[in-house]
Amino acid sequence: MTFYPTEKLALFIDGANFYSQAKALGIDIDYRKLLDEFRKRGLLIRAYYYTAIVEGDDYSPIRPLVDWLDYNGFTLVTKSARKFTDSQGRDRWRGDMDIEIAVGMMEMAEAADHLVLFSGDGDFRAVVEAIQRKGVRVTVVSTVKSQPPMISDDLRRQADHFVDLADLGDIIGRPGRAPPQRYSQDSHRTRAEIEAEDEL
Repeated sequence: MTFYPTEKLALFIDGANFYSQAKALGIDIDYRKLLDEFRKRGLLIRAYYYTAIVEGDDYSPIRPLVDWLDYNGFTLVTKSARKFTDSQGRDRWRGDMDIEIAVGMMEMAEAADHLVLFSGDGDFRAVVEAIQRKGVRVTVVSTVKSQPPMISDDLRRQADHFVDLADLGDIIGRPGRAPPQRYSQDSHRTRAEIEAEDEL
């Protein structure tokens, strides 16, 4: 990773996407270590964590993680997941945070020198390009070492730097994680449930 000690950094974590990457690689993320690592690499001015939350459940599995992050140096951006019924009649939840992340990155580009995006979603390619035109560098953290790879080729090419999450595992992961499981986009669980599993 190429960072300069005097540059102002901001982190943007796409919670569901980042969780899926870590799960596919068998990495249990220690968010305190993640913050500490980037504080060593520059002047960390903000660390945003974006996630949708299923409202109305007696117990939301992601709530303890969200509460911990909120009290320990992260800025939480959440919204309610929307319920819908798929073609097989199953209840599903939708809670895409792409617009919120893109707007946050554009706003922070006025105050930071270097943005770090934890997502492999190709929809972010255009916003990364727009931020680069403002003179701000963008590093993308995702992975090509999972099956299937979880980074869009367009996003990887657009970023100033690409960091494979697998290479950060020993730095920001907790020891003793179970072997990786194949990531499935067809899971019937909500994104919030998937994201929260094994994080606590």
